[in-house]
Amino acid sequence: MAFDNESFEEEENFAEMFAESEKKQETSRIVEGEVVEIQADENRALVSVGDKLEGILSLDEIRDENGELKFNTGDKIKVMQMGYYNERPKISYKKVLEQEKTIEFIDAHKEDFEDLVVEGIITKKNRGGYVVEADAVSFFMPRSLAAFKETDDVVGRKIKAQVVKIDPAENSIILSRRKLFNEERKKKKEIIDQLMAEDVIVEGTIKKITSYGMFVDVGGVDGLVHYNEISYKGPVNPSKLYKEGDVVTVKAISYDKDKRHLSLSIKAVQPDPWAEVESELDEGDTITVTVSNIEAYGVFVDLGNDIEGFLHISEITWNKNVKNPNDYLEVGQEIDVEVIEINSKTHKLRVSLKRLLPKPFDEFVKKYHEGDVVTGTVTSLTDFGAFVRIDGVEGLLHNQDISWDKNTKAKDVLKSGEEVEVKIAKINKEDQKISLNRKTLLESPIDKFATTHKVNSVVKGTIRDIKDFGVFVSLEDGVDALIRDEDLAPLVKEELEPGQEIEAAIANIDTRRDRIRLSVKKLDYIKNQAMLEEINDTESHSLGDLIKDKFK
Repeated sequence: MAFDNESFEEEENFAEMFAESEKKQETSRIVEGEVVEIQADENRALVSVGDKLEGILSLDEIRDENGELKFNTGDKIKVMQMGYYNERPKISYKKVLEQEKTIEFIDAHKEDFEDLVVEGIITKKNRGGYVVEADAVSFFMPRSLAAFKETDDVVGRKIKAQVVKIDPAENSIILSRRKLFNEERKKKKEIIDQLMAEDVIVEGTIKKITSYGMFVDVGGVDGLVHYNEISYKGPVNPSKLYKEGDVVTVKAISYDKDKRHLSLSIKAVQPDPWAEVESELDEGDTITVTVSNIEAYGVFVDLGNDIEGFLHISEITWNKNVKNPNDYLEVGQEIDVEVIEINSKTHKLRVSLKRLLPKPFDEFVKKYHEGDVVTGTVTSLTDFGAFVRIDGVEGLLHNQDISWDKNTKAKDVLKSGEEVEVKIAKINKEDQKISLNRKTLLESPIDKFATTHKVNSVVKGTIRDIKDFGVFVSLEDGVDALIRDEDLAPLVKEELEPGQEIEAAIANIDTRRDRIRLSVKKLDYIKNQAMLEEINDTESHSLGDLIKDKFK
């Protein structure tokens, strides 16, 4: 029969428990009754159990899985009578079924129940222990063998426990959750000791896949294969390679006794491909690889045998303005690259694509020379000028070479992406730099000035700037001229200031170097010479008149 456990005491031993159960059995008996009446409204049936007594049976005990009643009025039914309630027999059809199932279980396992583990639901808790039901069989688990805390709310909880005693005479089955834990812990320790032995390789089943790795069952023990331990490529997404239920070959690499954490590795089972890389490859070697993944900062390439190399965005092309590697490469594409770094300690391999491509600067110097006039595209504008791309090579167009107007900057007259005609002013092969000039292709204000002015011509201008060595003067049509300190006399330099109008004579016009020099000193000399000539001319007229007067 099934246990009625209300009288079990917390510290009673098994013998005392069985004796108490025997006393209960004297008042519990199975009888064959007859359904007298179905009272559906009250969800009960009246069952005659003899001696003109009728017990009350809940209809829930005699419904099938579809909710239909298994018995109707007049049907015979076996019930267990368990005392009285309000002068009526207390009966249960469910207890009969439980007892039958329990007897079947006992008959099947009474001779061999060692290592027998059952999984059931805790249905009742009392001072003596817990009633566990599994497949309609009732089991009893004493408190001392339950391994629960006093405060644990366990009714309704699904558990596993080991059968430790079967008593056919009492129809009783005793469970121990504590013994199961001890057995599992012992078994787990034996398995882990075996796994941690040198060079032990086993197969396991993937139970769960997470973002950081996979939990693998190896002989009843769960271990974690971290995503770093899946492939020699480095961290990989396990869900892209495996699914739950897959069988994998692993090797134990560590065990944390305090945390009871077993670490496994898939890649440790495989030959280390880096040994081959280090023995077969050298920096500077050219290899064929396959593009496996493209990121914003570069491209991962597959060498085969779980080895990946990294192609940084700066190593894809000689073009310095690469914004997206997808513009140059695609996943699955085979390319030749040069090995530029092999780091044996970190297992990092860096490669370059651009180093196998012709250098744009080398191609440029073959095609162009200093003095050539070419058309380029403005790639960027800065405070000091503009960078212009010509056949994949960038040259600098400095602000001072943009226009003859010294106040003009690149940002004022050019835009990114705009085509501009320039002259190659200088090619620095050592530093691989190119200087460009735009103003030399425009008409020089000084050339124009020279067509209408000559040396010794008198001009007027405005003082633009005063330097330690002289004064810069702005003339007509944006032309600047310099008056050196030694050419300022009779003017006093300390009395001059920017914006002041000044008059001087042209001392020199150098169209080749785009320079004009003025001289106040020369202007003063020219004026004095003109005055002397005028005086001399006047004096000679006066002397002639006197002579004429004498000879009259």
